[in-house]
Amino acid sequence: MRAVIYARYSSDLQSDASIEDQIRLCRARIKQEGWSYLHAYHDRAASGASRLRPGYQKLLEDARNGEIDVVVAEALDRLSRDQEDVAHLYKQLNFSGITLFTLVEGEVCELHVGLKGTMNALYLKDLAQKTRRGLEGRVRHGKSGGGNAYGYDIPRKFNADGERIRGDREINEMQAAVIRRIFEEFAVGKSPRAIARALNTDGVPGPGGRPWLDTTIRGHVQRRTGILRNDLYVGRLIWNKQRYLKDPQTGKRLARPNPETEWIVHDVPELRIVPQDLWDRVQARLKSIEQSPSIQKARATGFWKHRRPKHLLTGIAKCGKCGGNLTTAGKNYLGCSPARRMGTCENRATMPRSKLEDLILDAFRQNLMAPDLVKEFTLAFHDELKRQRQTQLAVHHDLERQLNQAQKTLDGLIDAMVEGFRAPDLQQRLDALTAHRDAIKTQLSEEAKPVPVLHPNLAELYRRKIKELHVALKNPDIGDEAFTIMRGMIEQITVTPAEKGFDIEIVGDIARMVEVANRDILSENQRCSVKVVAGGRI
Repeated sequence: MRAVIYARYSSDLQSDASIEDQIRLCRARIKQEGWSYLHAYHDRAASGASRLRPGYQKLLEDARNGEIDVVVAEALDRLSRDQEDVAHLYKQLNFSGITLFTLVEGEVCELHVGLKGTMNALYLKDLAQKTRRGLEGRVRHGKSGGGNAYGYDIPRKFNADGERIRGDREINEMQAAVIRRIFEEFAVGKSPRAIARALNTDGVPGPGGRPWLDTTIRGHVQRRTGILRNDLYVGRLIWNKQRYLKDPQTGKRLARPNPETEWIVHDVPELRIVPQDLWDRVQARLKSIEQSPSIQKARATGFWKHRRPKHLLTGIAKCGKCGGNLTTAGKNYLGCSPARRMGTCENRATMPRSKLEDLILDAFRQNLMAPDLVKEFTLAFHDELKRQRQTQLAVHHDLERQLNQAQKTLDGLIDAMVEGFRAPDLQQRLDALTAHRDAIKTQLSEEAKPVPVLHPNLAELYRRKIKELHVALKNPDIGDEAFTIMRGMIEQITVTPAEKGFDIEIVGDIARMVEVANRDILSENQRCSVKVVAGGRI
């Protein structure tokens, strides 16, 4: 039995040594049970309420690949404290034939999943309420409710017992000067984008040492985030502006704004950075912008709800100078986003979107399915088919061997019964062997999938399909489907300014191109990962 260990500790309750302690205890139990120890997975300072943990995800991956027979942990809550996640883990391990064993519960069954999962969920709820109560008390005393804002440092202070004093903040004068500069420049009419570019040009590091973005300065209206909306800069500490909910599909925490009636406000005049008159002028300008007809019209469209790429090149066209995205620059032009938003790239050139799209379509028609590339792909494709066929034959022979052995053992037991042999578990063994034999017969009886054939005139077929897609892109009835197919064949487009025009490099996935030409003949595990590059210039 191949056994692995999972260990975890929470940053608020345990120390880093807890991981080693858990592994030591689990290894002793594995030795006692006579299992073969493989290795341990662990997550340090990670909450049991989230399944987005590297060690935990690697455990699930290896379990799906059949590399484990037993998972051992100190207790069920080390694996997860979320009731749904515990049930999902148990189902997945059970489906893969893997035993879940803990030092506290022993071999885990459905009863443990139900009872312990409920207890852990209640524990998390109670912990959240107590944590919230403690944070609220700190805020009402003028202390930080968690995290830190740009413009402040967290001093290292200790009480008489040598314990760290938490929740205090003090002004960082260098960052405070930057904050006042941002407020003053915005108050006189400069845009957040222009301010961000100027700060980056002057080499002023942003929050976390990253380059400045216009969104870092502007923030979010409803959540009152961003430099220009931070009430702490005028000595007003606001807590409980938002709550966090876990997305049941992704496991990620998502913020949801709370109504202002639930906000907790406490004055901390010693932390004021921005004078009141400057703050009032900035808030007045922000409000006038929010109430402008153009902003109101944009908000009425609910543009933030639409996530589908609007254009063929959205998200895949890159700047050749810095690697940043090319985004809309004017109505029908593309430009480097870092150059325009942050000033961190020297590429200020723009190019017509329509010309770039036409060039890409032409490159797909003429260059990306050249005969030598098709030949290379076809050879790789048939080599892969040959390898898979050899694997299938090996599996087939092994199944035949297992079937013969199972039938031989079954015949021996039946003969023993005829001669009068009896045993308490004889019928169970017969049933198990019969089911095993029937399962092997089912596997052997399954017909192999038909082998796909690549058309000999593949390149010409591909050019014809691309021409049809080019026309379909302009058809409102089928444009969306054509749009999706074209984007699926493009890995990346790099645009670099040159002495005369631009150098364009297109990276395409040849497997998807062949699929378009040979339509629906390639299964997912038969696609090759060969990629090709075509260059062009406008």
